[in-house]
Amino acid sequence: MSTITEPKLIAGNANQTLAKSIARRMSMHRGMSVNLVDARVERFNDQEIFVEVFENVRGEDMYIIQSTSNPANDNLMELLIMTDALRRSSASRITAVIPYFGYARQDRRAKARTPISAKLVANLITRAGVDRVLTLDLHAAQIQGFFDIPVDNLYASPVFALDIEHHFKGQMDDMMVVSPDVGGVARARELAKRINAPLAIVDKRREKAGEIAGMTVIGSVEGKKCIIVDDICDTAGTLCKAAEVLMEQGATEVHSYITHGVLSGPAVERVQNSVMKSLVITDSIEPSEAVRNARNIRIVPTAPIFAQAILNIWGGMSVSSLFETDTLIPIYEGLYQRP
Repeated sequence: MSTITEPKLIAGNANQTLAKSIARRMSMHRGMSVNLVDARVERFNDQEIFVEVFENVRGEDMYIIQSTSNPANDNLMELLIMTDALRRSSASRITAVIPYFGYARQDRRAKARTPISAKLVANLITRAGVDRVLTLDLHAAQIQGFFDIPVDNLYASPVFALDIEHHFKGQMDDMMVVSPDVGGVARARELAKRINAPLAIVDKRREKAGEIAGMTVIGSVEGKKCIIVDDICDTAGTLCKAAEVLMEQGATEVHSYITHGVLSGPAVERVQNSVMKSLVITDSIEPSEAVRNARNIRIVPTAPIFAQAILNIWGGMSVSSLFETDTLIPIYEGLYQRP
């Protein structure tokens, strides 16, 4: 067992619900109460962020739970300032638990005179004093290399596989996994392999940025229950259009499994009015009231996998073991039946 003291959790304002759920799950695993460290993260009148930690954290193994979702800049600054507060309070180790890593879509220079914002954010987090990062489904795997500290990138596909096998029990022979674009083929192939389903691809053609000229389905989806898998759903325009194209090509049903439900602007209304029977997202981003009330949006909890990952990091055990179904089944017991 690690020589470091008990793990301690602290949370910003980005996703308090998930942070409290992680604490509850850790309490179940540990057999002792795990609570969030008492602190306040507030604003001055001019919206400057102020952090005060009310408990002693000297020599402690600290885990800051904070997604950098909307408002991305405010939540990122909260993370940085909380890190500085803990570092100046002599915390032994600081791990940033970032369920949704914002700015991940800006991971390369797609055209001249543009930034690589994901690298800039990685530098900010590292220089602030974070010793390790724990996150979920980075938009691009190479972002791990932007950090000069260890990064543990969890994957939603093993949990999605459990959810699919549970909700589509007896229908697995009719399932087909669909990547909504060529760039997401590796992610879709991983899920398809886990549930032993064939793979199709929706190929998008663009005449100019932000406008889709047409979509072509690569692979036969006729008579199949299609599952679109991706890491981010923002305005849901492309997702809903892909679902329409799949139905036109003969699919019997279309469901979507998306890790990070950004769901900005008209996204929720589009999803509710679309031909998709369901959109399944995780709670990596605090769901709005509209998302929670949407008839065809369902939320899969990530607290079990994050709680176990934190305990594994604290105890010096493997995090990659959480990618295996046999490891996840007991962690999600009660939510999904054993196969």
